[in-house]
Amino acid sequence: MLFTRPKLYILFFIVAFGCHTGKHLTEYQITKDIVSDKAMVVTAHPFATQVGVDILKSGGNAIDAAIGVQFALQVCFPVAGNIGGGGFLMYRESNGKVHALDFREKAPAAASKDMYLDAKGNIIEDLSTFGHLAAGVPGSVDGMWEAYQKFSRLKDWKKLVKPSYEGAKNGILLTPREASGFNNNAEEFLKANGRPTVYGSQKWKAGDILKQTELAETLRLIMENGRDGFYKGKVADLIVAEMKKGKGIITHEDLENYHSKWRDPVLFSYRGYEIASMPPPSSGGIALLQLLKMTEKIEIQDNDWHKTPLTHYIIEAEKRVYADRSKHLGDADFYPVPIKTLTSDAYIKERMSDFNPTKASYFEDVEAGNAYESDQTTHFTIVDEEGNAVSLTTTLNGGYGSMVVVEGAGFLLNNEMDDFSSKPGTPNLYGLIGAEANKIEPGKRMLSSMTPTIISRDGRLKATVGTPGGSTIITSVFQTIVNIIDFKMNAYESVAAPRFHHQWRPEQVYYEDNCFTPETLKSLSIMGHSMERRGPIGRVEAIVVDKNGRLTGGADPRGEDDAKGY
Repeated sequence: MLFTRPKLYILFFIVAFGCHTGKHLTEYQITKDIVSDKAMVVTAHPFATQVGVDILKSGGNAIDAAIGVQFALQVCFPVAGNIGGGGFLMYRESNGKVHALDFREKAPAAASKDMYLDAKGNIIEDLSTFGHLAAGVPGSVDGMWEAYQKFSRLKDWKKLVKPSYEGAKNGILLTPREASGFNNNAEEFLKANGRPTVYGSQKWKAGDILKQTELAETLRLIMENGRDGFYKGKVADLIVAEMKKGKGIITHEDLENYHSKWRDPVLFSYRGYEIASMPPPSSGGIALLQLLKMTEKIEIQDNDWHKTPLTHYIIEAEKRVYADRSKHLGDADFYPVPIKTLTSDAYIKERMSDFNPTKASYFEDVEAGNAYESDQTTHFTIVDEEGNAVSLTTTLNGGYGSMVVVEGAGFLLNNEMDDFSSKPGTPNLYGLIGAEANKIEPGKRMLSSMTPTIISRDGRLKATVGTPGGSTIITSVFQTIVNIIDFKMNAYESVAAPRFHHQWRPEQVYYEDNCFTPETLKSLSIMGHSMERRGPIGRVEAIVVDKNGRLTGGADPRGEDDAKGY
């Protein structure tokens, strides 16, 4: 393969407050490639990973650990970790039962189809991505509360939130990436808030201690009052006050009326493996099913990895899948998403019937099929001692979301309203095109690309995988699964392998360094593909069960992601 496999990457700092033990640390140890016998946690940040491991060791199950990690990521990874955003959770019990929890944000009741358009019907620049009006009603706290009510083993909510409360109150160590993120966005924080915020309050450097007093108070209220600590009372008052200051539209009623929802997961097979992923309003599960079913139609040899014929076929499959996404997918509570048609063998076969093995199709020639019934996110994976598994993807949408920090509450609000189709046919923040299925409507959940996925074989857990990355999430998860199943890679190999991405529009095929040989790039270009090198694609987290039943963890080397187990 074209990638290396370092075993351990360590960040050294001088002083850091222990995440919840009351002890002082001198370093973060970031492990990328690990094997464990009992349990494992892989997240975007070592603080969050350690919180999850400690909860597992104290007797919690994968859901308990997931709740702890979700709150911890708000403290240590605010670029994407959140209580002001939302996401999707896939949970596989050790007995094989799979559950899908949708805690995606919703459009406020005062939202309207043309709210981001001017009098001439043109999109008003930045209105759906920056500032108060860009925020949807947050779902993360309700989602964690719902998961806790249904599946917690510890039944001790305070114990799950307390590590994050203490981390916010006493301070956590800043990594180089997070310090750089704060500094690079200091002007945007000031512009969005009209006042200094904790993230833009100074020139940060790696090793500084970040104390978040206002956030700590918010977490204390959530710790003591559960869901009501966020959607009612002081925190709700602060959110609504913030909205009024910035001409936002989230109200007390929007907050009180928000509820996450258990949905039927997308279930299918690929080469004898059982795949479970998210249904709408995530496009991930259906798109992943289509890609894998299209790929299942062809034979893959060990030496096909990133060679011209297979790469060409995958690019062509991605074009068709993303064309379907643009037209047919949205919140199934508001639009008759043609799930049965989109996932049928006959439809998938027909979609690839015009595939030309020697020539690229142009996006103008690829349209959505007739199926009528009608880059900043974060992911973590957890497997506990009983074999229960969580795959959870959560987001604010863009990096630091709307850039709005709720005054007095200390957390960022999302800019998820941009994931709706503000105007049919017009690209969003990630270049994705949408249509009627994803138009803005009050109370509706916006379409997402998040693809938390769990894989089984013969009734036993095989892997749990997911990634951030906006529009690249689906293709990154797809390629990781192909790496695991078809190319027999272990967890770290599968996430470290270079990736490529195509999404129908724009026409470019994006690829990472060392993804293709010069010969492959030349041959793909001759076939008509527009190849463009870009920076890192996704940050995949994976746990894979090896042939001996051990857990192998892979934390993506593209970030400060960390895997720990025991």
